[in-house]
Amino acid sequence: CWEVRKHNSSEWCHFIRTNPDCRLDGGFLDYLDGVFCVFPPRLLPLAVTLYALWLLYLFVILSVTAEKFFCPNLSAISTNLKLSHNVAVFSLTSPLHGVTFLAFGNGAPDVFSAVVAFSDPRTAGLAIGAIFGAGVFVTTVVAGGIALVKPFTAASRPFLRDVIFYMVAIFLTFVVLYLGRIRLGEALGYLGLYVFYVLTVVLCTWIHRRQRGDGLAPPGPWDPEMPTDVEEPEPSGTNSGDYGEEYRPLLPSRETSLRILTAALSPLDYRKWRRKPWYWRLFKAFKVPVELVLLLTVPVVDPDKDDLNWKRPLNCLHILTSPLLCILTLKSGAYGLFQIQGIFPVWGLVTLVASALALIIFITTSNEEPPKYHCVFAFLGFLASAMWINAAATELVNILRTLGIIFQLSNTVLGLTLLAWGNSIGGEGSAVPQCSPGTRWGPPATLKVCFSPSTDTFSDLTMARQGYPRMAFSACFGGIIFNILVGVGLGCLLQMTSSQPLVKLEPDSPLVWVLAGALGLSLVFSFVTVPAQCFQLGKAYGVCLIAYYLLFLCVALLTEFRVIHFSTP
Repeated sequence: CWEVRKHNSSEWCHFIRTNPDCRLDGGFLDYLDGVFCVFPPRLLPLAVTLYALWLLYLFVILSVTAEKFFCPNLSAISTNLKLSHNVAVFSLTSPLHGVTFLAFGNGAPDVFSAVVAFSDPRTAGLAIGAIFGAGVFVTTVVAGGIALVKPFTAASRPFLRDVIFYMVAIFLTFVVLYLGRIRLGEALGYLGLYVFYVLTVVLCTWIHRRQRGDGLAPPGPWDPEMPTDVEEPEPSGTNSGDYGEEYRPLLPSRETSLRILTAALSPLDYRKWRRKPWYWRLFKAFKVPVELVLLLTVPVVDPDKDDLNWKRPLNCLHILTSPLLCILTLKSGAYGLFQIQGIFPVWGLVTLVASALALIIFITTSNEEPPKYHCVFAFLGFLASAMWINAAATELVNILRTLGIIFQLSNTVLGLTLLAWGNSIGGEGSAVPQCSPGTRWGPPATLKVCFSPSTDTFSDLTMARQGYPRMAFSACFGGIIFNILVGVGLGCLLQMTSSQPLVKLEPDSPLVWVLAGALGLSLVFSFVTVPAQCFQLGKAYGVCLIAYYLLFLCVALLTEFRVIHFSTP
């Protein structure tokens, strides 16, 4: 399909529509047809500009969905499964929660993007580029930025453990790329290695707990730091989130269902709006349409609220909208539009059943008290938000492939730049609310021990600036282990069939080997230099890492544009 730009502009549309390689699998929009057929050739710059803006908005959709809907429901599910993270000392469930549920929450956009990219051999380079590119970016720019913002002493044991596991994962990926294919056993090996990593984290935590006598010892260079500020806990009626009232009314009152629905569907907190600067308001205005649609289709269960975020009229509406969303986004609506016996569409049947169920729930419940089965809405919200992330990731991969064809760029360079930056830079805050900077910490009996696997650049740097650099630094190496092992393992496993239990991974440019080598070299550099400095990380370490990334980026771009030539294996 890259040959389209070599033809006369009058032949672009015909070439795109007749060439099987130009078909985009999945997705709701045909971006190639739009740029080469709908827009005339002279308006190609306008089409590219619109696509770039839509690409940025897709990253906003991924960020908002993961942070405001996917992670809260995942946290509610883990709470219902008794995997509580509000403990005063390390326990077996706390690290298990951190390296499974929270890792899945923070890595959801990366994993879904990898799964979608691996679904088509033509876009597999996007997944490899994004996973490797994000790894280089996070372990150099983010880690170096943390050291520049606030020099600190790294946690020795978690650092060495995470770097060793990550180097093993990189070596395994290098071997798979060299062989050019990944078989069923190798895909299961990726997932098995992550399970082994989880068990190692749990075992190390248990051993360390026994060594320190089950007490809250002062954090040493081997310990992840824990904030120990003793402050009065916030009143239970206070809610600092975007969705909800800021203050509890002085006198209790019974609100009507219409008023509850209107308040629940408002994505704006007007008191917060007045206090924020203009740039925050501008960004919020761009997010409001996405948040409104998500509020309409995705229920959120909040165990920290007295009412568990139960909004009877809205939750009953979710009984209808969430199943419709799932069937209309699965396979780009192919299942939802399928007609039973060629007469009645599936979406119509779902509408009838869901409407009847919503009516029954509305009649048998009240506005004040959530029902006993309210936890089921967390699973429904998890599924609905996952479908949103999957749909946005599909559009993201398709538009990146389109931009690659327009500019004659390989999928690998698009993955290591645009896709990696978009997934790594993040949005307005960490997707792990219990680790957010500025959180009021209660008495020692309710301290929250954070195992944050977030690779959100802004959140990690803010966390370091607020005085928790070790926690942010640990997240740089711990979170991306989930992305590479589960992203590659699950992404390839879902594409295998009984007739063809393998996925071909043929690098589309020599840049893949530059990526693998650069990531491995950055890990070796940290593995050697950090212990050599007795885990005391300062500004010199940060400057070296950032300079390394700039050098890597220059070499990668020069390789892409064939200024530097490498002989591939």
